[in-house]
This record gives sequence, C-alpha cells and structure tokens, in this order.
Amino acid sequence: MAIAKLTDTERAAALAALPAWSLSADGLSITRTFRFADFAEAFGFMTRVAILAEKADHHPEWFNVYNRVEITLTTHDAGGLSKRDVALASAIDGFGA
Repeated sequence: MAIAKLTDTERAAALAALPAWSLSADGLSITRTFRFADFAEAFGFMTRVAILAEKADHHPEWFNVYNRVEITLTTHDAGGLSKRDVALASAIDGFGA
C-alpha cells in the first residue's frame, strides 16, 4: 500500500497539533530541536526514539552534538510529509523533552 503525502489542509492541521515542530522551507519535512542537561540524557532520549521508530518502521533523520538532538521527519516514499511523520512526532513529544 502506497504512503500518501499529506495535503496542504492535512499538513496545516498536523502542524497546529505539533506546535513545537517547524515546517521546512520546502514544506517536505518537519524539524524539532531538543536540549538536555548533558550527553547521557540526550543519548537516552535518542535510544527511546530509536526503539519507537524501529517498532513503527519509520526512522528519523537526526543530528546530535553533546546535549542537543535535532530531528527531521519526512517520508521519502511519499515525497514529503505523511501521517507516519505526524504520528512519530506526536509520540516523540510524548517523551516530554
């Protein structure tokens, strides 16, 4: 089953529900930066996200330096944002960073 890219209306609704996430300039991905007390906390967060992402079979693009983790979500198979990105972003937000 093909994964559908969100429509403009769906994307706007998703962003309204995910206020901590930012839409990329090209409109194809969302990003969020998380900051932690130290590297160990950041790495622990990344581990929790990795387990969640593996179970969802949907993996983030991310970058980590010391206490900062930058996450980008997009669905390459859909050519942009999909419901899978919204679901993963929402789940990540549930970790409360």
